[in-house]
Amino acid sequence: MTKKEKAAFVLTELEKIYPETPIPLDHSDAYTLLIAVLLSAQCTDERVNKITPLLFSKASNPQDMIQLSIEEIQAIIRPCGLSPKKAFAIWTLSNILLDKYQGQVPESFEALEELPGVGHKTASVVMSQAFGHPAFPVDTHIHRLLTRWGLTSGKNVEQTEKDAKALFPKATWNKLHLQIIFYGRSHSPARSPKKEIDYITVHIGTKQALAELK
Repeated sequence: MTKKEKAAFVLTELEKIYPETPIPLDHSDAYTLLIAVLLSAQCTDERVNKITPLLFSKASNPQDMIQLSIEEIQAIIRPCGLSPKKAFAIWTLSNILLDKYQGQVPESFEALEELPGVGHKTASVVMSQAFGHPAFPVDTHIHRLLTRWGLTSGKNVEQTEKDAKALFPKATWNKLHLQIIFYGRSHSPARSPKKEIDYITVHIGTKQALAELK
């Protein structure tokens, strides 16, 4: 199969499995999504969703967030890991949103990526899921699976994003990146993937990926 044929197969099969793609991070608006995605760095979505209810009960907007001290924020988010760095980023970016954007999350990649603690992947999630702009956020699941399926060289996430955008129609990006994440978690784990559940890899995986299937 060519890469284009593989991409078409992936789209068809993932749409069958995941016709609906709820955002896995609990949030109520662009600001709470931004904070949740920032917290999810090197932390599971499940753990983030256990922490954000307390954080957002105290501060679900920039105005309230800056009333907390960095130490208070850090104490709440400690289970997520990297809490000193994340707490400082949350407090600082909240101040920037108030000073520069009237307390609103900016609707542009450039502005988002200038905020402390916000990289390209976080900006892509916010742009796609909060504002509906086409974006293809690449996390470890997507990077691993597109490599496993022979759709990218797998050299780095930047190349994976570029390859994904070239292969898949822009209109599918926002939903597809979630579908791939869901599939990676439930059907194609990093360790000991199994033939009976990793249907897509069985059909289009690289030789190395097929050899890894149990």
